[in-house]
Amino acid sequence: MTGLEPVSDALAAGVAPAAAGSHRLWGGRFGAQTAAALEAVNKSIGTDFRLWPHDVELSQAWAMSLAAAGVLSQDDARKIVAGLDAVAAKIAAGAQPDASDEDVHTMVDRLLHDEVGEPASRLHTGRSRNDQVATGTRMWVMKACTTLDQSIRDLQEVLLEQAEALQGDIMPAYTHMQRAQPVLAAHWVLAHFWPLDRDRQRLAQVARSAASLPLGSGAIAGCAFPINRARLQEALGFRQVSENSIDAVADRDFIAEMLFVIALLGAHLSRIAEDFILLGTSEFGFVKFGDTFTTGSSMMPQKRNPDALEIARGSGARFLGDLVALLGTLKGLPSGYNKDLQDDKRALFGAFDAMQLVLPGVAGTIAEITWQRARMREAVSSVMMATDLADYLVDRGVPFRDAHKSVGSVVREAEVTGKELHMLPQAAYTAAHPTFGDDVFEALSPSKSVERRNVDGGTGPDAVRRQLAAARASLPR
Repeated sequence: MTGLEPVSDALAAGVAPAAAGSHRLWGGRFGAQTAAALEAVNKSIGTDFRLWPHDVELSQAWAMSLAAAGVLSQDDARKIVAGLDAVAAKIAAGAQPDASDEDVHTMVDRLLHDEVGEPASRLHTGRSRNDQVATGTRMWVMKACTTLDQSIRDLQEVLLEQAEALQGDIMPAYTHMQRAQPVLAAHWVLAHFWPLDRDRQRLAQVARSAASLPLGSGAIAGCAFPINRARLQEALGFRQVSENSIDAVADRDFIAEMLFVIALLGAHLSRIAEDFILLGTSEFGFVKFGDTFTTGSSMMPQKRNPDALEIARGSGARFLGDLVALLGTLKGLPSGYNKDLQDDKRALFGAFDAMQLVLPGVAGTIAEITWQRARMREAVSSVMMATDLADYLVDRGVPFRDAHKSVGSVVREAEVTGKELHMLPQAAYTAAHPTFGDDVFEALSPSKSVERRNVDGGTGPDAVRRQLAAARASLPR
């Protein structure tokens, strides 16, 4: 198990309130049993259970740090480390929380007591669940970034393969959902590749932001024992240690950043989904969807519905909601740890789990589509070369403003007469501007229009080949 897996439905539903005298990490100053209603709302084990691999790992590192500082004997440290290995094995094998486990830290501590007895009571020396959960969550996020990056790369690979197969095919590009200019279909597909590349760059920054070690900050004031935080940092794979203990236990910027990346990724996936849904309609007919990532209708036998894309489009709103929920929680908190922060993981885990479902669905849908190349080419009408007509005049010394006006009059005549630009007589062009010559109709060629745009980032064949090479280079094998 990696710790990234979602918790089971039964566990997420919660466990019964703990009985008096149960195993917990606090309570000495209380004279009455906790109310069942408080236990129900306060218990977080249904959410944070998935942090257990990280809680075990950081607890082992903490035990060794206490021993190095002379706070814990080497023998006790070895027993604790071995006991935590046994705890990890039990949980991996299916051990579940019991009614006394308020959170994952309590569960691990309880199981450790079962394994090694009295030495387990020494492990919590100098640390708090505040710096413990902050550390475990950061470790989870660093791992989640790696997992999510791979899922995004899988989708990019699908888009890149589609683009590589479409280098010779032309289709309309759209602005304001109106046909605008012809482009290579490969160029159109790659327009969805690069936002995902930016998402991966942002995700790498989230991993760097998360890699600041809070452990050793205690509850708020720092650890009173001379533990070596730099050694802890190295042992747990962090890049640096936190600078301020008050900030360290309350900082959830890295979660907000993760949720922002997921929300923006969700917006990009929604746009990809919308584009392909449109292209797959009968009205466009540029693509046909396959069988394994579409569904049918319970009433209409002819239907083929791109459900995975529609779910991706709808999920964008959910991802945005998770981000707003966390920011709304953070904005009003006083400094230091507050229990409001317990909800951070619900938003974080929920968004990650949903994204890990959406990405393969989008990738699978796009991987099995069939491009209708003839339909795409037929949709490229000569009026889409209006800009090329203006460029024709510019090449012959006419100012672009004047060229734009002259071509506009030609387009208006085509609309009035119900003809395409290539069907108008030569006289119509000469009347619009005397610079138009007999070769004007060559400017109405979609292929020539595309070939003129070989600047870097353009839709020309050479430019697209360079773009494909750059895209391939961005995906390390």
